[in-house]
Amino acid sequence: MLEMLHIDKTYNPGSVREKVLFQDFSLTVGTGEFVSIVGSNGSGKTSLLNLLCGSIPVDRGQVMMDGQDITRQKEHIRSRLIGRVYQNPAMGTCASMTILENLSLAEHKGKPSNLRPGTDKKRIPYYREILRPLNLGLEDMLEARVGSLSGGQRQALALLMSTMTPISFLILDEHTAALDPKTADIIMELTDQVVREKKLTALMVTHNLRYALEYGSRIIMMHQGDIVLDKRDEMKDNTHIDDLLKIFNEISIECGN
Repeated sequence: MLEMLHIDKTYNPGSVREKVLFQDFSLTVGTGEFVSIVGSNGSGKTSLLNLLCGSIPVDRGQVMMDGQDITRQKEHIRSRLIGRVYQNPAMGTCASMTILENLSLAEHKGKPSNLRPGTDKKRIPYYREILRPLNLGLEDMLEARVGSLSGGQRQALALLMSTMTPISFLILDEHTAALDPKTADIIMELTDQVVREKKLTALMVTHNLRYALEYGSRIIMMHQGDIVLDKRDEMKDNTHIDDLLKIFNEISIECGN
């Protein structure tokens, strides 16, 4: 379970650029939930993920993970239980290294490296085995540099790498936004499969309303640091894109746009 309790967050406090984003904000995500998060630019979606992952600190409040207070815990410590896939495929992989080297690096996340070779040739059959279901031909490209891959191949690899070690939570930050529609569909199907098979708790920020409604068990809409819609299970299943667009339009009118 993930909990954000009475969170305050202000950017650039005391300056002309001061922006109060979260004020007494709370959110609870149950174990095994797959939550889609939508909202306009500046609504707090990515900031919420950054606060959960420890990329930015909270000003006040608590961040809890499975009952443990991780509010002051460093990002690299949290990453032992949290996998994250970014909008930019380049952020989840190392372009100058081969697929084999990237997989080996991901498999040893959180473990001491000591003085030993960076890759273990004995693991190659296993790497081929986990790459084959992607149906992208990566199992036959282990010596290829990741920078030479297409965006879709690289994002699929980043998703796989983020879940190679035992994690409980998967954070998806607009991870299909930089892909063409067909490739994005493939990555979403793969995402859903990974979340289900590994029984992960997942939070996905997306601007694609179809994905937000089609995948996951819960949908949240944010606006100016607040949750303006929160539906799960049957209520989510009965929500349509027109319902979301109506709220977006009401917000737009309210803001004078």
